[in-house]
Order: sequence, then structure tokens, then C-alpha cells
Amino acid sequence: MTLSTQFYTMLSMIGMGALFGATLDTYNRFLNRSERKRWLVFLNDIMFWVLQALSIFYILFVVNFGEIRIYIFVALLCGFAGYQALIKQLYLAFLERVILFFISLYKFGVKMVEKLIYSPIKWIIVLLITMVLSVGKGLISVIIFLLKVILKVLQWAIKLVTAPIWWILKGIWNLLPKNLTKRVEKLYNKVAGIFKEYIKKVYRVVEKFKKKPKDKK
Repeated sequence: MTLSTQFYTMLSMIGMGALFGATLDTYNRFLNRSERKRWLVFLNDIMFWVLQALSIFYILFVVNFGEIRIYIFVALLCGFAGYQALIKQLYLAFLERVILFFISLYKFGVKMVEKLIYSPIKWIIVLLITMVLSVGKGLISVIIFLLKVILKVLQWAIKLVTAPIWWILKGIWNLLPKNLTKRVEKLYNKVAGIFKEYIKKVYRVVEKFKKKPKDKK
């Protein structure tokens, strides 16, 4: 391995050590260990460390074809320590600002979608429903009015048709002998009286059945 290759390897490993510190803080910031289940945290940790190892080995492979030396671990440790001492606080503050920016951007997007898409669609739907209900009520009113008009016309037509028949029957009735008309009237009154008595009896029976449960109580 040439000196230039060793130099580039040292610089790249120092950078990877600092990058590892930044990714570790980012990972811990988003993981929220206290709010996660243990098995989920365990799986996430394994995936994180595997990805870090693969990324470091990839950079090492690009720089010196994957040759591992002791100073590589020293360079990683120096980069991580330098990040912890010099960059960590600045990076965490920057990370929080980035998170707040994206949260604000998300809220702004939600509000814009609500005002430009959701609210107009909601009001259009409400307007359509109101129009449909209004038209429906209007149609019902028109139908009821037409039915009333038709009933009035039918009543008038029935009266117009039955009036001559009634006059003819009345004239025939007046032409009949009085003895016959009196007998018919007596028969009609008798039948009507019998029918009324029958209705009264039925009514009394119904009243008795209604009173029986009350007496038992």
C-alpha cells in the first residue's frame, strides 16, 4: 500500500468515524427507545450496525481495495471522538432545525390541501345535497298539488255525472205511491236500527275485554 493510499485511507476513515457519530445521533433521535418495544429496538439496532459496517467497508474497498490495518480502527475512533468533541452540539441543533422545518412544511402542506382541495370539495358536496333536497321537496310539493287538483276534478266530474241520476231517482221516488215509500222508509229505519244495535253490542264486548285485565291487576 503506497503512502498516498494510506493517507487517503486515514482521511476517509476519520470522515467515516465522524459520519458514524452523526448517523448514530440521528438514529437515536428518531428511534425513541423508551417508547418502542424491546424486540423492535433490537432488530433496528442490528440493521443499523450492519449498514454502518457495510458502508465503512465499501469506502475502504473504494480507497484501498478493502485492506484492513490497525490504524484504520484508530482513524475511525479519532473521527468519532472529533465529532463528539467539536461537531456534535452543532449537528444536533442543525438536526432539530431540519426536523422542525419538515414538520412545519408538512403542517403547511396539510393546511393547503385542506383549504384548496378538502374544503371546496366538502362545500360542493354540501351544496349538491342541499340542491337535491330542495329539488326533491319542490317535486313533492308539485306532486301533492297536482294530486289535489286531480281529486278536485274527479269530485266535480263525479258530482256532474251523478247529479242527473240523483234527480231522476228522486223524481221516480216522488212518483211512487206514498204507501210504498213509507214502507221502504220503515224498512230502512228498521234495518238501520238493527245495524246500530249490533254495533253497540260489539262495542260493549270490546269494552268488557279491555276492562278485564285492569280488574285482575
